[in-house]
Amino acid sequence: MQFIDLKAQYTALKPQIDAGIQRVLDHGQYIMGPEVRQLEERLAARTGVAHCVTVSSGTEALLISLMALGVGPGDEVITSPFTFAATAEVIVLVGARPVFVDIEPDSCNLDARLIEAAITPRTKAIMPVSLYGQVADMAEINAVAAKHGLPVIEDAAQSFGSRYQGRESCGLSTFGCTSFFPSKPLGCYGDGGALFTDDAALAQAAREIRVHGQSARYTHTRVGVGGRMDTLQCAVVLAKLERFDWELQRRREIGDRYGRLLAPLQAQGLGLLAVRPDRDCVWAQYTVFVPQRARVQAALQAAGVPTAIHYPKPAHHQGAYAAYAPVDACPASIAAAQRVMSLPMSADLSEADQDRVVAALADALAAL
Repeated sequence: MQFIDLKAQYTALKPQIDAGIQRVLDHGQYIMGPEVRQLEERLAARTGVAHCVTVSSGTEALLISLMALGVGPGDEVITSPFTFAATAEVIVLVGARPVFVDIEPDSCNLDARLIEAAITPRTKAIMPVSLYGQVADMAEINAVAAKHGLPVIEDAAQSFGSRYQGRESCGLSTFGCTSFFPSKPLGCYGDGGALFTDDAALAQAAREIRVHGQSARYTHTRVGVGGRMDTLQCAVVLAKLERFDWELQRRREIGDRYGRLLAPLQAQGLGLLAVRPDRDCVWAQYTVFVPQRARVQAALQAAGVPTAIHYPKPAHHQGAYAAYAPVDACPASIAAAQRVMSLPMSADLSEADQDRVVAALADALAAL
């Protein structure tokens, strides 16, 4: 059983993907070829945002967003510690300080009620993470941000295609940033990402930053990075867009079915992720809370069921970021890191394999 079945997806889309790659090989514009603009236009239209800027990774999307906003040394950025390291990493890379605010214990997203108390005169931005494919409480976060005149950057690396109060992830704040890492709901065959904004000036800044700060060839208006998304990767994502709506629907259906099948196991200590009624989840990972995780994982591995942990340590328990918060800060994040476990999930997961996963998990819990 595959944790994420990318081979099945490729088989279903092989003619479109192969043709898209061949077109790039034929025209030879491997950097900033026509597929780059085509993808940006398609994604902007999909999210209802004026500007989409493709970049070399989801991490680069976050970094460029911070740079475009002028975040730098002496500034603070409020974010979640329960996320992949890239979220904190980009804040530190621009010379700013990450300020960690705890998560909601049942959704694992940033707890909007705790943000205002963390704002100081040095706060320059708020960066919530839409974890596991569900958007954080952006209305509340945006309200707090507006009250204090702060921009919001949605780290939507896992949530592209999800909806919040009828609107698309990445179209909910000053910047939305997503990733096209192969395992994401919309993935390429390497690294890639995109940022979204309705602000024309910020979009122009982002476009310049991604090409070493150039406003014209060899005219370096600002400090930038080498952050372009390859034309070949854009061609892959364009091909995958052909069945993306089907994939999103499948992810929602499989997530719902997991929820129904796993509900009885709550009596044995299993915890299910809460999905709020005003939004959906595209299940970039199908993550549950388990007791005695090491034993449960070992039992599932023995049964041929792969699992993963997203994430085993909150950021302030990582050596690189330990100086930014006390070790006992953000207790909900610490507790989640000790219990989360992700199960096999992809649009091509069969019901038979899903049943195997659930049966193996039930057996593992029963044996504790």
